[in-house]
Amino acid sequence: MKATMHLKALVPADGQQLRFWIQTLFVALCLWIGVEFTLWYYWHEGTGDIFVTRPPGVEGFLPISALMSLWYLLLSGTIHPVHPAGLFILIAFVVMSVVLKKSFCSWLCPVGTLSENIGEFGKKIFGRNFGVWRWLDYPLRSIKYLLLAFLVYVVFFQMDVPSLGAFLDSPYNRVADVKMFMFFKDISQTSIIVIGILVLFSLIIRNFWCRYLCPYGALLGFIGLLSPFRITRNAASCIDCSQCAKVCPNRIAVDRLKVVMSDECTSCMACVDACPVSQTLQMKASRKSTFSVSSRRVAAAVVGLFVAITGLAMLTGNWASSVNETEYSRRIQDIDNPIYQHNQGSAPPEPATAPRQSAPSAPAAQP
Repeated sequence: MKATMHLKALVPADGQQLRFWIQTLFVALCLWIGVEFTLWYYWHEGTGDIFVTRPPGVEGFLPISALMSLWYLLLSGTIHPVHPAGLFILIAFVVMSVVLKKSFCSWLCPVGTLSENIGEFGKKIFGRNFGVWRWLDYPLRSIKYLLLAFLVYVVFFQMDVPSLGAFLDSPYNRVADVKMFMFFKDISQTSIIVIGILVLFSLIIRNFWCRYLCPYGALLGFIGLLSPFRITRNAASCIDCSQCAKVCPNRIAVDRLKVVMSDECTSCMACVDACPVSQTLQMKASRKSTFSVSSRRVAAAVVGLFVAITGLAMLTGNWASSVNETEYSRRIQDIDNPIYQHNQGSAPPEPATAPRQSAPSAPAAQP
């Protein structure tokens, strides 16, 4: 009992402060993975002096490969051995969405955290965040759904088990993490300009990337519609202060709704924490339900599901990739080979290796 009370004392009482610390810890974890992967890459390239093992968590930044692995698992019933950590990380995010809408976006996603803080910085510079006209907002929001529709069409409708397996086993996918690292290591001027434009828009419009362009946010939003929990408003006790709508990072008119059904809701709990009237805004399975989910419970569920699902992958031997250190070293040394190019959604197969002939035996000694 004392241990439980001591643990509660360590957890911030304010829901948004708690969310901030969880976001910060997850960003720190991602940065640590990035440092480890950088040291690992340069060691195998031959220019580094520090050897570390490859961190499997880097596969969380391979969403397309993970999506293909998930579809491969659903069709074949088999976990593909290349980059399985990415698969289980994606499964964790999907399960989070089924339970608590797209809570990953507001509690764990490092890009979402960065976008949110850039928006807060912009608010300090300009005095407020700006919104897009409603007539333009809807068409812009459709972009992420169109990107999602393209991904779904290519992966779910154009690829069967053999083609999925061929891609997942291809030379390109086997070093997809290395290719991703090299994209940022040798980033082009065009990519810098595009990222700069996204940062600029994020300063002006809060969560610009998440609201208009992120296809995985769109996917988790659709999955989140399966969640039994919704933000509900008690109109009888509501004082119409509109604080809930003002703090909502996704511009949902919470103050006008009895139940928030929007796929834009990320369960950030900002509206619930901002409400000045107790039990007026709550996250519940239904308006008549007596059980509500607090910010602490959302935090515990998000962190607990992520740790449980990734931990299950580790315990069952489905965390480390089948691409071993020796193979990585060989492929990194040959990374400029055309077989590692990804052109128009397909990767060229690895050329067949001619059978190695046995060495000729030494000539017999002359008498």
